[in-house]
Amino acid sequence: MANAILPLVVDLVHNAAHPLTGSTDDYNPLLKLIGDSSYVLLGEASHGTHEFYSARAEITKRLVREKGFNAIAVEADWPDAYRINRYVQGRGPDADAVEALSGFRRFPAWMWRNADVLDFVGWLRSYNDSLTAESLARIGFYGLDLYSLHASIEAVLGYLDKIDPEGAMRARHRYACFEHFGEDAQAYGYATGLGLSRKCEAEVIAQLVDLRRSALAYVRRDGWIAEEDFFSAEQNARLVKNAEHYYRTMFGGRVSSWNLRDAHMVETFDSLQRHLATKRHSAKVVVWAHNSHLGDARATQMHADGEWNVGQLMRERYGEDVCLVGFSTYEGTVTAASNWDGPGERKRVRPARVDSYEGLFHRAGIPAFVLPLERGTQVTAGLSEPMLERAIGVIYRPETERASHYFEARLSDQFDAVIHFDQTRAVEPLEPIAMLKDAEPAETFPSGI
Repeated sequence: MANAILPLVVDLVHNAAHPLTGSTDDYNPLLKLIGDSSYVLLGEASHGTHEFYSARAEITKRLVREKGFNAIAVEADWPDAYRINRYVQGRGPDADAVEALSGFRRFPAWMWRNADVLDFVGWLRSYNDSLTAESLARIGFYGLDLYSLHASIEAVLGYLDKIDPEGAMRARHRYACFEHFGEDAQAYGYATGLGLSRKCEAEVIAQLVDLRRSALAYVRRDGWIAEEDFFSAEQNARLVKNAEHYYRTMFGGRVSSWNLRDAHMVETFDSLQRHLATKRHSAKVVVWAHNSHLGDARATQMHADGEWNVGQLMRERYGEDVCLVGFSTYEGTVTAASNWDGPGERKRVRPARVDSYEGLFHRAGIPAFVLPLERGTQVTAGLSEPMLERAIGVIYRPETERASHYFEARLSDQFDAVIHFDQTRAVEPLEPIAMLKDAEPAETFPSGI
């Protein structure tokens, strides 16, 4: 964006922005923009910023109360998130929200085991407790990601042990294909990529098919609860199939593994949407994930690199029934690591570059605001030219920030609205961060987002 034009765009942003003042009406312009959309995708510019989590929680609460949304789907693995789902539905064995969050053990634990998520999970449980057990308005919490290969195998086996011991024996025989690698899914991918070990592709597909063939017999046993349990087991079996493919392609290049991961997230979303529409007569879902997943990839340099993402695929499938909301910050602190499996640190976020969208928003002079990007408006036209945008994942390296954390984007094509906080602070982990050396990879490996 030419420097001569920039002051004009700053003025457009200043005039179109709706300041966030702490009022209960702060997000009225956003809810008006969302309108009757059934799927609202709420991003984040980092995985460790308090304001992003807090704002997403407040927006989600309003969508639940005022627009009948009935599910939250997040950038997390299915079995870990489903444990929270059981807790907020009053079905699980966990005594409180802290215990329900204890499934998130791998690096980066702070991404979900933090004070903001704890408060939100507590709110979900209280909201559901205020309704009858049969109410279609009860809210679910689900994961979209695919890194839990071994945890999902254990979940499938646990389900079959209870309902079909012979089926469990068949599943154990098929999944034994991974035993040579212990808990190290990356080692499996590396070995199969080099041709040093046989692939487990046929076994995981056969297990998913076997499970689906038995669906009717399984769900007849205990009504709605049986259907929910089968649905979760099916998602875990499908996750194992997709994770096996992901790890086989991981060492073949970032583009293929990124595309497989985001395709899996959308496939999981589609399954959830169909399940909710059948059981609850409607599916209105809020998605929480990083901007890099939820902003339309076609408006960023990702597209030129051959990558797609959740936001693009969702727009292509659901059109105007989807609303994409991005987040940004100018400076502050963030919880992030310096290296893979390194300790979480409270890091200082450098002031954004002057030639970035974050720098432009800083110059608008409003501490925090919602900026709708409705088609045909002057501000949307002004933000349609390529400009730098910052992305911080679970790793933050300020010393190489330009190369590590900035990319080009056309903001008004990437999102339907942006929420900006000029000053932000790090999320508060639930405990001092000590990385558990689980063999499964980091939840955002290899992209960091």
